[in-house]
Amino acid sequence: MAALLLGLSAWAKPAPGESPLTLTTATGTLHGSLWLPAAAGAKLPLVLIIAGSGPTDRDGNSAGLPGPNHSLKLLAQALAEGGWASLRYDKRGVAASAAAGPREADLRFDTYVQDAAAWLRLLRADDRFGPLVVLGHSEGSLIAMLAAKEVGVGAGADGLVSLAGPSAGAASVLRSQLAGRLPPPLAARNESLLLALERGETVADVPAELAALYRPSVQPYLISWFRHVPQSVLATLKLPVLVLQGDTEIQVTVADAQALQRARAGVEISVIEGMNHVLKAVPADLPSQLASYSNPALPLAPGLAPRLLQFLAPLALLTPMTPMTSPTAGPAPR
Repeated sequence: MAALLLGLSAWAKPAPGESPLTLTTATGTLHGSLWLPAAAGAKLPLVLIIAGSGPTDRDGNSAGLPGPNHSLKLLAQALAEGGWASLRYDKRGVAASAAAGPREADLRFDTYVQDAAAWLRLLRADDRFGPLVVLGHSEGSLIAMLAAKEVGVGAGADGLVSLAGPSAGAASVLRSQLAGRLPPPLAARNESLLLALERGETVADVPAELAALYRPSVQPYLISWFRHVPQSVLATLKLPVLVLQGDTEIQVTVADAQALQRARAGVEISVIEGMNHVLKAVPADLPSQLASYSNPALPLAPGLAPRLLQFLAPLALLTPMTPMTSPTAGPAPR
């Protein structure tokens, strides 16, 4: 992918509330929302929020669902009420950033990582902001980890939050999701396709029943995605890290959060009681879960914002980009 152009301009004096912010790249403009707290002052601490997989926009809403849930917008609001600025953005090819999307055959997982890294650099260069924390939801958790690693200590994030993030690589997740759901011949074909893609090999002959997952135009993206394992990436990051996970999830499990915590000494973990994948307090039954994905009236799970702000509080006092020289033991799991 061509180098990203950051096109910085003189910054206006901070004003509380929500305002647009854009990132100019060599292949199109990405659009985001900057939310400043009411007590806006010099060197505000800021959280970069990265959305999850598929056509999920900056607010946490997916074009594939019948309605919005506003999960990430509600999260940004809670951060502002806690004194933190935030920037959330539409990924390349999604919502207001749709025009920046490449052809499916040209898209790579690393494209999303490079975009997130460019946002980090843009925000670091903005002298309105001090400490910078990157937060990734679902698939965005891995993007956040890789972006923080790409930018590096001394230039990017001062902390990282994984929110409902998987621990295993995407190929392993697909295996788990499809286990027992395919007839034996198709299951064997599915495994051969996964193995080829994990080796970095494309496959021309894909059964019609599996084309939605492995059509040739999406295979280069899958290959680029499969090579990254969240638990392994997290082990390399020398940053304060919080792993947040709900216990009524139907997509990511508490076991994933525990695996991420084991990746490296010093990783904090909190399991939010009653929280599901879209950050709402919802019972574990499937009808309630599915309904919550398109219900913007449901508030955030009550335990989420307090625990997040508790983690962020000491980071707000940092001189920007104070590196963590070595991992240390963290608090006991909550």
